[in-house]
Amino acid sequence: MFDQLEIIENRYEQLTELLSDPDVVSDPEKLRTYSKEQSDIHDTVEVFRVYKEHLETIEESKEMLKETDDQEMIDMLKEEIAEAESMLPKLEDDLKILIIPKDPNDEKNVIMEIRGAAGGDEAQIFAGDLFRMYSRYAEDQGWRTEIVESQSSDQGGFKEISFLIQGKGAFSKLKFENGAHRVQRVPETESGGRIHTSTATVAVLPEVEDVEVNIRNEDIKIDTYRSSGAGGQHVNTTDSAVRITHLPSGTVVTSQDEKSQIKNRERAMKVLKARVYDMMQQEAHAEYAEKRKSAVGTGDRSERIRTYNYPQNRVTDHRIGLTIQKLDQIIDGSLDELIEALAIEEQTSKLEELNNETI
Repeated sequence: MFDQLEIIENRYEQLTELLSDPDVVSDPEKLRTYSKEQSDIHDTVEVFRVYKEHLETIEESKEMLKETDDQEMIDMLKEEIAEAESMLPKLEDDLKILIIPKDPNDEKNVIMEIRGAAGGDEAQIFAGDLFRMYSRYAEDQGWRTEIVESQSSDQGGFKEISFLIQGKGAFSKLKFENGAHRVQRVPETESGGRIHTSTATVAVLPEVEDVEVNIRNEDIKIDTYRSSGAGGQHVNTTDSAVRITHLPSGTVVTSQDEKSQIKNRERAMKVLKARVYDMMQQEAHAEYAEKRKSAVGTGDRSERIRTYNYPQNRVTDHRIGLTIQKLDQIIDGSLDELIEALAIEEQTSKLEELNNETI
């Protein structure tokens, strides 16, 4: 671990020199890349330097102990050594966590797609509940939510809805929501008072930049048509809605919530890039995921990750065996307790993997 930390510190110093190089300063792309890289390892380097300072204090104090007979000085040096040694275990734990490889997508915006699955009208109503839950959570975080495309259901809720959440670190928190969500409750439409079980699927995709996925103009087909609301009623008299088809993969994205065709096209392209990037990531990690599944699941949308039990006001996350008796608060957007528990479990799992590789 310490050899790795020395390499990180050397790279940090190299980046400091590069960021003062006139050739880099005059190149916005290089400046942005190097600044981000340095920012990503700044905390690790700072903690490592504090750790080394404590080691130096211990070593110097022990050398001074050999050279003095003054009892007051001896007591003071022993106290310094004890204090510095007491700090080392905590700093070592911090460093282990800091060198865990970070998900490169963590700081990105998020594209979420929610679909009613098993359960008919109740599943679609639940999809609407999930959308409101994530919207309120995003609002509490100071993030912005934009609907890309939605298909409302007759009973309320959505058959499916795609939306963009913009905010620093959005993906790092919402990536754990990827999967099938199950609800158990008495539907408003149920006269007999029986509890029904329904599901909705949630897809969480990082918004990607052009440099991360190359979509050629000749690989896409763009159609425009008139936006329509519930019941097929035209809400727009111009061809503002956009449908983009990615020919190599067959992926189709539509956007019609904006009155502007240009804005709908921009939003549809964001979703298309995210879906194509997700397909590439899934293929690249398929073999790895088969051999070593993470503690919080595979991320497969078919995997049931959570149950919302209304009669008992209970939410259970099946990946980590966590049950919280606060469904009313969680469905209203208070997701912090769940997300923090999942993040800690992921971090613990990665730390265990790192330790096993080191042994």
